Amino acid sequence: MTKAPDILGADQRPSFFPIGNTSEIGLEAPEDRLGVPTRTWVRALAGMQKEAFVVNGATGRAWRLVSDEGPYLDGHDQAPCPLCNFIAGMAASYMNHINSVAELRGLHIEDIELTLGNFYSMEGSALKGTMLGGAMNPELSVWISADADAADLGTLVEEAVAASPITGLINGVNDSLFTLSWNGEEIPVGSVSSLGASSYPDPGDRFGEVEVSDTPVADGLMVKVKPADQVEGVPGGAGSSLQESQSRTLHVQARCRIRDDGLKVIHENLFRPIGSEFQFLSDEAPEFGGTGRAPDAISYLAAGIGFCFMTQFGRYASITKKRLDEYRIVQDIHFSPGGAGEPGKADPVETHVYLVTPEGEDFARKTLDMGERTCFLHATCRTDLEVDVSVTPMEESVRS
Repeated sequence: MTKAPDILGADQRPSFFPIGNTSEIGLEAPEDRLGVPTRTWVRALAGMQKEAFVVNGATGRAWRLVSDEGPYLDGHDQAPCPLCNFIAGMAASYMNHINSVAELRGLHIEDIELTLGNFYSMEGSALKGTMLGGAMNPELSVWISADADAADLGTLVEEAVAASPITGLINGVNDSLFTLSWNGEEIPVGSVSSLGASSYPDPGDRFGEVEVSDTPVADGLMVKVKPADQVEGVPGGAGSSLQESQSRTLHVQARCRIRDDGLKVIHENLFRPIGSEFQFLSDEAPEFGGTGRAPDAISYLAAGIGFCFMTQFGRYASITKKRLDEYRIVQDIHFSPGGAGEPGKADPVETHVYLVTPEGEDFARKTLDMGERTCFLHATCRTDLEVDVSVTPMEESVRS
């Protein structure tokens, strides 16, 4: 089988960049509900490569982010996988709120590093329609140096985690909502929950009209640190995630520190399946205490969910050997800003799906159903999860 073209590899633009013409292309945030409304456009490029445009309605800023997959999905490995974008957003959000709570308490943090592990599962058969993605409790370890005892540091981190808007998605059962358009015609959804509203206008070829903003950004917003090992015939090896029937677990890890200029540096590793190591930079907009020189936490979170959902469409079409000529989404998520003493909130994810396929209306509905069933991040939303937190005063830890 001929491998899909490497569109991201041939793109001369930066992989991540701020968008300068959001109003001209119609990329606007939805009406505010909780304080931070987001709208994300995502389209498939070729193979497993995708690009997303995310606008944060609280700041008006928008970013272009991209995603690819490694050998396990026969990708070109030009960009981080969807789960890596998502965990980068989680890590950045937790770091933001730990520092915010400390500031409110008048506590000076001398040094801090956090490690976040996310775990997922995939069970069943795609052809039989029984394949189901699952999510498990994230594990957050924080090493911190500050003028406070261990108990107070533990309370500080627990409060910060509760205040993060990601808590609104992972606590409780939050079933995502959808509309579906097939070959330009809006049709009823199948087994997924309906949004109960008309589809958002299909952005179609507006993706090609985006312009790079002249807003200053940091160098090295996203860098591949170490490529994935090219191995076959082992769990998580080349092509393993394209198998029709699966029973496996996934593990992705992020390590986050704050460098001297205030930007967060996030190293992520996809351990299962076997993926590459990437480095991200993250920063908040000036409205939220940053400089805006790198993508914010919410943008990473929103893009990761959209990317993961879209990956399932491409994988399902590949496994079933059906034509899926074009697929894209418009995704709205409403987050709270988060604050000490206030639990983080988020409304259910709302996604408008646009499929172009000659395979028929029933296949379009089945593709959406299987996309939702097998998306690890929609599973994260519909599963009641808690973050397992451990906090270690840095002087008590043994660090390399």
